[in-house]
Amino acid sequence: MIDPDIAIKKLIEGNERFVNGKSIRPNQDIRRIKEVSEGQFPFAIIVGCSDSRVPNEIIFDQGLGDLFIIRTAGQVSSNASWGSIEFAHNVLGTKLIVVLGHTKCGAVAAAYKVPDIPGHIITLINSIKPAVEEAKKYGGNQLENAVKINVVMQVEQLKNLEPVLSKSVKNNTLKIIGAIYDLETGIVEFLPEDFISTLK
Repeated sequence: MIDPDIAIKKLIEGNERFVNGKSIRPNQDIRRIKEVSEGQFPFAIIVGCSDSRVPNEIIFDQGLGDLFIIRTAGQVSSNASWGSIEFAHNVLGTKLIVVLGHTKCGAVAAAYKVPDIPGHIITLINSIKPAVEEAKKYGGNQLENAVKINVVMQVEQLKNLEPVLSKSVKNNTLKIIGAIYDLETGIVEFLPEDFISTLK
């Protein structure tokens, strides 16, 4: 299975191709269809937002069998998401998890404004509220800071998720990082682990 640093490089290069209008759309032909019908070995797990403007294979210029993707509004994880992530890492052998947020995230905006939310949407909002409260401590664009803080907090949540992910992180067999997709430029920015400290 691909080393996580090489996997990150593949994602960065794919995003650069996408942004520059030079996508090669790899692994999308009939040969690849037949190849992955026998099994899958994705090189990265993407925990992303459900937003229709952030199609993961397209923005990273990847194809069939390359990415194992879990998507919910605000990329909020719960038991089903965690089980899916653990499956991709433990069973399929994927060694990189990218928590991918995006600018102008509606779920984060809703958590910031705390509107009257119907049904199960409130569970998403409640999961994002800690990031919003943290963002209020700093200057700058609080909403966009909250988007990034939400990603950073979700990365930490996954790093500490017992028993599978936390053990692999400690053993250096799994890397978990955060990133933000810019809706206006198409650029994916990978966030430093200490992002919150840079706001102080």
